Amino acid sequence: MRTLISGCTGLVGSALIESLHSAGHDIRCLKRNKDASLSTFWDTRDLFSEDDDSQPFNHVIHLAGENVANGRWSTTRKKAILESRVEGTRQLVQYLATLKTPPETLLCASAVGFYGSRGDELLNEHSGLGGGFLADVCKQWEKEAKKAKEFGTRVVHLRFGMVLSPKGGALHKMLPPFKAGLGGPIGKGTGYMSWISIRDITKIVEFLINTPSVNGPVNVVSPTPVTNREFTENLAKVLHRPARLPAPPFMLRLLFGEMADEMLLSSTRAKPEKLLASGYEFKDTNLEDVLKYCTENR
Repeated sequence: MRTLISGCTGLVGSALIESLHSAGHDIRCLKRNKDASLSTFWDTRDLFSEDDDSQPFNHVIHLAGENVANGRWSTTRKKAILESRVEGTRQLVQYLATLKTPPETLLCASAVGFYGSRGDELLNEHSGLGGGFLADVCKQWEKEAKKAKEFGTRVVHLRFGMVLSPKGGALHKMLPPFKAGLGGPIGKGTGYMSWISIRDITKIVEFLINTPSVNGPVNVVSPTPVTNREFTENLAKVLHRPARLPAPPFMLRLLFGEMADEMLLSSTRAKPEKLLASGYEFKDTNLEDVLKYCTENR
């Protein structure tokens, strides 16, 4: 079984390479084209030779995209975030359409940011589009991936929550202030955080590859979302540190601008309804246990 992955060096991509290789997949990594003279987004020249069999890829997992949390969102940064996902996905789908045998499945990353900030509303895959920059990015991103259905490929939109891993991600940015005893909830701490462990992500992707009845958007989140205060309390408990210094919303807006409202101050309470209905059994549902695993295995 041959699987093509973009974003191979990222947090999720590197974990998937390891898990899928163990499951018998022949992994090929899709890389950005570094030749400025070419207008193509991806370097597809060496992915397979003419001597390969007639099925170049059984599955494609598209994860690549500009990091949304790498600093304040200037106009230039927002353009890079949008184009890396929309144009990158458009050109990937165009490439797949040229193959003699299209892949069976395209699993394309997205995010629960699709729903926007919705307070304590419980959100499933049928919930509508929210407002804001990230919601619009997700909408356009998924629209481009969906075009692969035109040549018979099953398309799954992986709407990720916050990924918890021992090897990086948002958690690692939180650790220094929390370890110094300077952590605390954001504002009143009532906003919901939808999270997912890296161990479940690898199992979910394998499950989705092997479950052809599932298509369209899939909330890749734990069935136990928590409020920001609950997350803070669990992290402080695991680190044996106090966490009594709330981060004032006005200060976050001053530091991060629009990104603060859409990423730090937002509230998204997503439920993995499709995964549960399809029979997926989560490995990690207890936040304290996951945080302990992540902090002890860095």
